[in-house]
Amino acid sequence: MRNILLLAAALLILSYFLTWLVRIIALRRNIIDIPNKRSSHLTPTPRGGGIAIVITWYTGITILFLTGNLDRDLFLALMSGIALAAISLADDIISLKPVIRLLAQLVTALVAYYFLGGINSVVLFNNIIIPDVVAYPLAIIGITWFINLYNFLDGIDGYASIEAIMMGIFFFLLTGSLPGAVLTASVAGFLIWNWPKAKIFMGDVGSTQLGFILIILGIWFHNAQKLSILWWLVLTIPFWFDATLTLLRRLKNREKISEAHKKHIYQRLHQSGFSHLKVDILLVILNLLLFAVVWALNPYTFLQLPLLLITSIIMYGITRYTDRRLPFSKD
Repeated sequence: MRNILLLAAALLILSYFLTWLVRIIALRRNIIDIPNKRSSHLTPTPRGGGIAIVITWYTGITILFLTGNLDRDLFLALMSGIALAAISLADDIISLKPVIRLLAQLVTALVAYYFLGGINSVVLFNNIIIPDVVAYPLAIIGITWFINLYNFLDGIDGYASIEAIMMGIFFFLLTGSLPGAVLTASVAGFLIWNWPKAKIFMGDVGSTQLGFILIILGIWFHNAQKLSILWWLVLTIPFWFDATLTLLRRLKNREKISEAHKKHIYQRLHQSGFSHLKVDILLVILNLLLFAVVWALNPYTFLQLPLLLITSIIMYGITRYTDRRLPFSKD
């Protein structure tokens, strides 16, 4: 425990100073996020700070692997995210075509999935409810979707950072796995700069990488029977539910989904009068409640589907509350 605490502290410091350095470079190279009508911030802010998270994260898991504290297959699955980071960083700097980004995400998902050895069937009451033949394509689509949706949910100060930090803590507490501690430390140093009012944004290089890390760890823990993918869905529901329902509602409205918008729950809460900090606090409270439920009920596998349904209903209730504060209108 002492060694992991020392490693986490060192990684947090590394992340902090790397973010400081990236901010200086971004300001000098004019890599700036300029506010527009779709933005949730008012002042030009440097972006690309997620590269500090990426460098710190890969440093941390490499140390774990070299010291015998990280399984080889998980290490290789996570390392496949380097290509995704490179493409996302290029997108932050020169804006790549969507098809190039999607292709890179799919290739990354396939390579990572190979090293994971696939995904185990989902079993409840000794019955397979999601067989391998269905789980395979669902996993590839799920990895790619989570990479993208995490990017969509990075729209206000601290929001995506806080989710990753809390999930890292939850992974560590629920599974005892050290990558969770490394993830927490890697993002925490960046969050000091990204805390409202943010002095730098993580950009695609950070948000897509965090989405990738969380889904790969989720599948790995599911396969290792440390944390069911259904419990993982409960824990991450503030992000995937918001992103998925918002996408479906925009499709229903026949909106051009490739265009940026401000219709996610957290964005509309902010527009309706909640500050960035208040939305972040609500996310922390919701995450803590979800963790308390999973922590208490984790041994009772038969409750996974009912709890997933209940939490989905609660998230829909939050959506309707947000609709009353700021209607989900057509573009």
